[in-house]
Amino acid sequence: MGDDSEWMKLPIDQKCEHKLWKARLNGYEEALKLFQKIDDEKSPEWSKYLGLIKKFVTDSNAVAQLKGLEAALAYVENAHVAGKTTGEVASGVVNKVFNQPKARAKELGEDICLMYIEIEKGEAIQEELLKGLDNKNPKIIVACIETLRKALSEFGSKIISLKPIIKVLPKLFESREKAVRDEAKLLAVEIYRWIRDALRPPLQNINSVQLKELEEEWIKVSSAAPKQTRFLRSQQELKAKFEQQQGLGGDADGGDDDEEEAVPQVDAYELLEAVEILSKLPKDFYEKIEAKKWQERKEALEAVELLVKNPKLESGDYADLVKALKKVVGKDTNVMLVALAAKCLAGLATGLRKKFGQYAGHVVPTILEKFKEKKPQVVQALQEAIDAIFLTTTLQNISEDILAVMDNKNPTIKQQTSLFIARSFRHCTPSTLPKSLLKPFCAALLKHINDSAPEVRDAGFEALGTALKVAGEKAVNPFLADVDKLKLDRIKECAEKVELVYGKKPGGAAEKKEGKPIAGKAAALPGPAGDKETKDATTKPGPLKKASAVKAGVPPKKGKPATAAGTGGAGAKGKKGPETKEIFESELSIEVCEEKAAAVLPASCIQQLDSGNWKERLACMEEFQKAVELMERSEMPCQALVRMLAKKPGWKETNFQVMQMKLHIVALIAQKGNFSKTSAQVVLDGLVDKVGDVKCGTNAKEAMTAIAEACQLPWTAEQLVAMAFSQKNPKNQSETLNWLANAIKEFGFSGLNVKAFISNVKTALAATNPAVRTSAITLLGVMYLYMGPSLRMFFEDEKPALLSQIDAEFEKMQGQTAPAPTRGISRHSVGGVDDGEEEEQEEVGNDVVDLLPRTDIGDKITAELVSKIGDKNWKIRKEGLDEVTSIINEAKFIQPNIGELPAALKGRLNDSNKILVQQTLSILQQLATAMGPNIKQYVKNLGIPVITVLGDSKNNVRAAALATVNAWAEQTGMKEWLEGEDLSEELKKENPFLRQELLGWLAEKLPALRSVPSDLLLCVPHLYSCLEDRNGDVRKKAQDALPFFMMHLGFEKMAKATGKLKPTSKDQVLAMLEKAKANMPAKPAPPAKASSRVVGGAAPAKFQPTSAFADDLGSNTMESKPDLKKAKAGGLSSKTKGVQGKKVPSKPNLKEDDDKSGPIFIIVPNGKEQRMKEEKALKVLKWNFTTPRDEYIEQLKTQMSTCVAKWLQDEMFHADFQHHNKALAVMIEHLESEKDGVISCLDLILKWLTLRFFDTNTSVLMKALEYLKLLFNLLSQEEYHLTENEASSFIPYLILKVGEPKDVIRKDVRAILNRMCFIYPASKMFPFIMEGTKSKNSKQRAECLEELGCLVESYGMNVCQPTPGKALKEMATHIGDRDNTVRNAALNTIVTVYNVHGDQVFKLIGNLSEKDMSMLEERIKRSAKRPSSAPVRQAEEKPQRTQSISANTSMMRKGQAEDMSSKLNQNRNVGSHSETAHTVPREFQLDLDEIENDNGTVRCEMPALVQHKLDDIFEPVLIPEPKIRAVSPHFDDMHSNTASTINFVISQVASGDINTSIQALTQIDEVLKQEDKAEAMSGHIDQFLIATFMQLRLIYNTHMADEKLDKDEIVRLYSCIIGSMITLFQIESLAREASTGVLKDLMHGLITLMLDSRVEDLEEGEQVIRSVNLLVVKVLEKSDQTNILSALIVLLQDSLLATANLEVAPKFSELVMKCLWRMVRLLPETINSINLDRILLDIHIFMKVFPKEKLKQCKSEFPIRTLKTLLHTLCKLKGPKILDHLTMIDNKNESELEAHLCRVVKHSMDQTGKADKDTEKGASRIEEKASKAKVNDILAEIFKKIGSKENTKEGLAELYEYKKKYSDADIEPFLKNSSQFFQSYVERGLRLIETEREGKGRIATSTGISPQMEGTCVPASTHTVSSSIGNTNGEEVGPSVYLERLKILRQRCGLDNAKQEDRPPLTSLLSKPTLPTVASSTDMLHSKLSQLRESREQYQHLDLDSNQTHSSGIGTTLASPSSAAANIDDLKKRLERIKSSRK
Repeated sequence: MGDDSEWMKLPIDQKCEHKLWKARLNGYEEALKLFQKIDDEKSPEWSKYLGLIKKFVTDSNAVAQLKGLEAALAYVENAHVAGKTTGEVASGVVNKVFNQPKARAKELGEDICLMYIEIEKGEAIQEELLKGLDNKNPKIIVACIETLRKALSEFGSKIISLKPIIKVLPKLFESREKAVRDEAKLLAVEIYRWIRDALRPPLQNINSVQLKELEEEWIKVSSAAPKQTRFLRSQQELKAKFEQQQGLGGDADGGDDDEEEAVPQVDAYELLEAVEILSKLPKDFYEKIEAKKWQERKEALEAVELLVKNPKLESGDYADLVKALKKVVGKDTNVMLVALAAKCLAGLATGLRKKFGQYAGHVVPTILEKFKEKKPQVVQALQEAIDAIFLTTTLQNISEDILAVMDNKNPTIKQQTSLFIARSFRHCTPSTLPKSLLKPFCAALLKHINDSAPEVRDAGFEALGTALKVAGEKAVNPFLADVDKLKLDRIKECAEKVELVYGKKPGGAAEKKEGKPIAGKAAALPGPAGDKETKDATTKPGPLKKASAVKAGVPPKKGKPATAAGTGGAGAKGKKGPETKEIFESELSIEVCEEKAAAVLPASCIQQLDSGNWKERLACMEEFQKAVELMERSEMPCQALVRMLAKKPGWKETNFQVMQMKLHIVALIAQKGNFSKTSAQVVLDGLVDKVGDVKCGTNAKEAMTAIAEACQLPWTAEQLVAMAFSQKNPKNQSETLNWLANAIKEFGFSGLNVKAFISNVKTALAATNPAVRTSAITLLGVMYLYMGPSLRMFFEDEKPALLSQIDAEFEKMQGQTAPAPTRGISRHSVGGVDDGEEEEQEEVGNDVVDLLPRTDIGDKITAELVSKIGDKNWKIRKEGLDEVTSIINEAKFIQPNIGELPAALKGRLNDSNKILVQQTLSILQQLATAMGPNIKQYVKNLGIPVITVLGDSKNNVRAAALATVNAWAEQTGMKEWLEGEDLSEELKKENPFLRQELLGWLAEKLPALRSVPSDLLLCVPHLYSCLEDRNGDVRKKAQDALPFFMMHLGFEKMAKATGKLKPTSKDQVLAMLEKAKANMPAKPAPPAKASSRVVGGAAPAKFQPTSAFADDLGSNTMESKPDLKKAKAGGLSSKTKGVQGKKVPSKPNLKEDDDKSGPIFIIVPNGKEQRMKEEKALKVLKWNFTTPRDEYIEQLKTQMSTCVAKWLQDEMFHADFQHHNKALAVMIEHLESEKDGVISCLDLILKWLTLRFFDTNTSVLMKALEYLKLLFNLLSQEEYHLTENEASSFIPYLILKVGEPKDVIRKDVRAILNRMCFIYPASKMFPFIMEGTKSKNSKQRAECLEELGCLVESYGMNVCQPTPGKALKEMATHIGDRDNTVRNAALNTIVTVYNVHGDQVFKLIGNLSEKDMSMLEERIKRSAKRPSSAPVRQAEEKPQRTQSISANTSMMRKGQAEDMSSKLNQNRNVGSHSETAHTVPREFQLDLDEIENDNGTVRCEMPALVQHKLDDIFEPVLIPEPKIRAVSPHFDDMHSNTASTINFVISQVASGDINTSIQALTQIDEVLKQEDKAEAMSGHIDQFLIATFMQLRLIYNTHMADEKLDKDEIVRLYSCIIGSMITLFQIESLAREASTGVLKDLMHGLITLMLDSRVEDLEEGEQVIRSVNLLVVKVLEKSDQTNILSALIVLLQDSLLATANLEVAPKFSELVMKCLWRMVRLLPETINSINLDRILLDIHIFMKVFPKEKLKQCKSEFPIRTLKTLLHTLCKLKGPKILDHLTMIDNKNESELEAHLCRVVKHSMDQTGKADKDTEKGASRIEEKASKAKVNDILAEIFKKIGSKENTKEGLAELYEYKKKYSDADIEPFLKNSSQFFQSYVERGLRLIETEREGKGRIATSTGISPQMEGTCVPASTHTVSSSIGNTNGEEVGPSVYLERLKILRQRCGLDNAKQEDRPPLTSLLSKPTLPTVASSTDMLHSKLSQLRESREQYQHLDLDSNQTHSSGIGTTLASPSSAAANIDDLKKRLERIKSSRK
């Protein structure tokens, strides 16, 4: 027992695998109990046993095996994952259980199989059982048959597919084992129960005794329909219903309907195996069939007859065989052989079914002609043949041939044709027998019922009767209008006798017919599959089935099957024919007319009709009119009345008044009475006579229109036009045509006999009178609206001049749509939109083509020509084709008879000579145009071969084939192409070209169709294989076509069709189907071109679209709801095998919300550790795959079920991507709040995200990456480190995405990889990324190599795993990559390593090929200028990557900045020399070097300054080196196109994300700062400025208002914007590129910013405003002066107009004016560069908007003074010449500006004496300029002294004296270019001297030093630069102050008595432009000095971390012009603080 106790302790699953059988037995017992106990079918317990169940059933110990089987059964029944075990367990059951002696084992085995079927695994089980039938052990075979029988009996034939079973039945009957034969018999009986007689044909060849036994058994089978008794899990509703019925006591009738539906009708044909007979034909068949002796011919035919007896034939090329048989039928003299050949044809048609359709057109005419034979057996054989052939095609396709024979003289032919038509009609439904077909057939049959031969008449009656029965009276009656009553009764009598194939009661309501096929032929031929469906839908009006997707009342184009599901079955089809209302009237004699008229008209009226006095006639007419108006319709004798009117003088009436009334009365009679064509004939002639009359014409036209309404336009128009052209008056002719053109618009076009008009129109076009010609052309234009370009065909032989006029008219009509008809509706019922109209519509289109005179070219297609086309020599073949081309060209339009040409051309489509193939294609294209719609009959044998050509490898051949197919489809419509299996056969071919072209073509054509033949379903399996084709283009095209297939077939059918796919494929395809479902377009609505359809009884136009629309809605809602449910239940549950999705969630929202309130991640203690253990122990699958298989997804779901909220999990694993997006959004929302939960489920979250990487939907991917960025940020904050498990199941999949084609995604992935290094050691990341370099995707290889370079650069060589040598060798292999970007990336990476590691790299790399080595050396040489910054890096390598920029931006930096613009940053390191590194802190290397180069220029200005400050400062301050990340030099190659890079960066400036924007601004600033790079920005300035002020606007409107945003962020952004702009506006060449409009917007943005009170409230707000001030000054000075001046004038105008916002507007305008004053002061220097004409034009426009009076009304006088000052200055500078610059002003005489200028000029001329003095304003500028030179020298000396160390004090004293003496001296230019520090130094010095000398703390305002110094006793002048425009204290300032300031500005000194708050600051308004700014190196120097000073004063007490001190590019950006340095330093400090706080 010792052993026992050992295994007793083991867990259950281990016991089950134990080697002791007892242990296993115990394990199975325990497992059984466990399985029965677990409630949750999704419990993770189930997964443990997945691999064991097979062992349960195949246990070698019989006792244990029994228990194992019981446990397995329980498992299959309860576990949701059981489906995965189907294959292995079933094969175990078949091989190891069915052979067991114990009956119980076999029973359990069967139960397990049935249970698998119940859980939806029927196909797999059936497959295993069928395999079992091949086993050698009879026991196993018997058990398999028995299981199949049980399954069929319980689940029914819907679930168990019978075809494969029936296939193996005959073999089972031949078995030697009696047990097998008996079991087979039982199975056959069971099958018979379900499909009845369809089973006979497949079993006809078994042993006759067995067959007899079977027959006896079959008779016993009950006739009640069998029912399914066991249901699948997805059929629980059916199950409930079934049980309920059982409860009610057996079969209640209630279920019948549904049950009938449940048993599908099985077509025996489907169950048969196709036989290939072509190869079995006797070798000499074709010789024998031509032999002279009839016996030989007979032998040949008998051989064929024997072969075609096979009930199902393999498809193939039967053309030759059919041709031979056709020849016998048509030409053979021996009637016996004719009958035999006919039998062969019948057999072929029966065996091939639809596939015979392509030959039908050839054979039908021959057979019909042959009906002249009298012999009954021949006639019978021919009948059978033609009936069989009919079923392979459609009536439409052979209608031409039938109608052609109807007029034959031979009565037998006529009789047999009519009978054939009658038989054919029986197979039709109302939808397959549309009006367009009925019309010609009825017309032909009407002739037959009037035939002299009685048998022809009878046959005619029968055919018409059948038509009446099928299509209903409504449809047929219009065509029987002229038939007398006797014949009509006879037709109806026939109709009642007719038995239809598709049962139907005469009333049109559907009749329920049990669809039992009648044994024999009919059984095997239940017609086209489409009809079956149609029948289904019409027979059950109750539950609206989706079988017929065709909408009621929305008839399909070209008569495709449509069912009348809506309006009372098929009876509703058809439409009140116009003829039904037409009144026929016999002609009355004049006497009768007079009598009738006398009865209704006053006597006096009749007497005066022919009075000689016109007044009496007029009076008579008035009475006549009154009488007509009062008459009732029923009592109005129209003919009598019009004859009275026509009575002498009739239409020769001379008085126009009388005539007008007469015509009016005619119109009245036509409108009010029952006006017949007979009456119309009386008046029409007279109307035509008067239509050209000037006075009576309009009345005549009214009458014509009224008659057209009464008698239909087509008839009336034909009469009128004929009459008009039979007389000579051109006016009448032209007016008749004009009337007709108008009438067509009013009545629509349908029914018009175009032929009749066209001959008359041609006459008119040839007329000498131009009016007639014009009218004809106008009429053609109107006809063109309805007929389209085909109309032109009739006139191609006209003279070119005329033709060009016609073309011009057509051109006018192009793009217009025909108007909706407004007449022709009134008196007929307004019916719904219905079929009839559709056909009418079609007819119109086709009519046009039918009218064309067609030539018969049949006789030209000679045998000789055909043999030429098939000749061996290609030149002769070409000749033949050329001849065909010329034949078609000559004939233009041809009849469909083209003899043997199709076969000949078909052979040329696979000609080895491609030129001939192309020629053939162009011939086929011609043929389509020439033959028109009749080309239909050649689609199968010529059109389909053209599709084969789409698989040609040559592009141009494919293009020609596609053009041909399109040309054909245009003529034939799509139905012909889609019917039958031909298209699916083409798609089946595994030719990528063929597939992609064909799918592309279908995707283009399908969306436009409103219904398609059901055969389209045959293409679906091949479409699915295309979805997984090796060729990417094929896959893409297949995906594109998917929604359009679904649009016609519905999701259900498409999903069902996936059943036959492999499981992996199936899931992929289902996912694509789900996606396609979302993009599925709606079917196109019926064409709303009501215009041409409305004839007589059609609905008025306005009803049509609406009813169609309503129908659409109806059917869509009906269809889509069940769809959704089914999709959820079927599609999902089969895929996820869980409860989820089975029941459609219908909970009220409230409940759901409650559910969602809890946490989304549930923390399971040690859950993650447990999962890791399981994965290590291989209990679960290791997360490692190339594409995620089902089991991985299932496993992840199972693992998540315990720790993720149920509702979230449902979203996460939903089939629709939008739900994934929702899930991600929720996860982002909960990220912060549920940190612990996220970390506890991190492994699962990352795994789920890897699944999302395999989705094709970009939005999900982007969302996932966004989440990852946030997630990794969080993890690094939490200082979490990824576990090995998490890393290995996530990083490889993330690296896959780095090769995405989309930049955005790649960038995000790189950013994420970057962040990974904070939570996972770089050295461990390295191998993963290294693995990524082996990918097939070149983008991925390149990106991975770059990433490796970055890792080495950041972390030194230690990251290289396993060893640096191996890693480098691996990288170096990529230098020889075939992809350029990969090569570059590899080179750049190795160069990076070289920079870090020096020459040692070459050792590590080892041997490289010569070519690779030379590339590498070249690249290293190129990058040699770069310093080696590596040692420093390595010295301080940390476990995580050093932060590269300020903490906030570092995250984004690498991902974006480096990818985007590493080039822009690269040059930062270029200039520095390593020697200086020891002596000087690194921070200064760069700038000082530059400054040394430029020193010459500096020293000329203030030589001593440099030394003075530097020594002072270096000792105390040690500033750590900024870690600006050296950027990999790959940029050169990646972005060789600089412009596109700059565009990209600029686009990011306007980004809504603050960090992105700062990033971009920093990069642009970098570029601008480097002289050699700056010109790259040229051409992008406007673009950059626009982006910038958009960003300003965004901050103003959005960010500032955003409560959540940290305002410090905004300050950072402002600083960056202003900094980069200042840098820009220092570069004059670039600044000048800014255009007026952009400058205007920019100034608007900047001024708005200065006035934004919210900014002032910010901590650093003042700083920002000061910087803006400075920027504004720069913009004014450096921009193109014309542009900025113009911009300011326009801006002022706009701001004055917009004073609505009173708070800001006045201030705004004032600031704009201050800018203008500044510009005015600059004018003397800039006047020559300004385009005065433009400026004056702007001022002119300004003065127009604001005339003087209006300006004077302004509250403030500033505007008017500003304007005057500007003009005054311009006049002063230009003198009288100014008046020459008014060229751009239109009417300058009226211009207020011109007058003003004249005044000013005159005034200044008067004062010429004082020209050099401006009396009001002190010394003039000229004087000032003269003295400037002296002053400059003195001041230069003084400043020199101040700059030197020794003489500083002395210098200051001198300056003080000098200022005192010359109070107006301007020291601004000397201070302007110095640093802020120097300025404050000078200010402080002067102030000290002043206080010493005067002994007071007050500063005398007369000192002349800028008043900015008042109150600035602070040691560092950081806070004193006041706003140059607004005021420092932010107080409201009244206009008086501004006035004051204006005075100050007008004076040169400007220091009279300004108050503190409005003093203009040192840097701004006072500065007069003197010397140009010194090269920017000085600025840099000054800024450095002031910075150092600052840092010494402010930061001594701070212990600075290296990361806090770097300015990170933002600071540097702002270290621009000296005057702003202080503000900028402030900003820097601010940034440092931000950084340190972020840390």
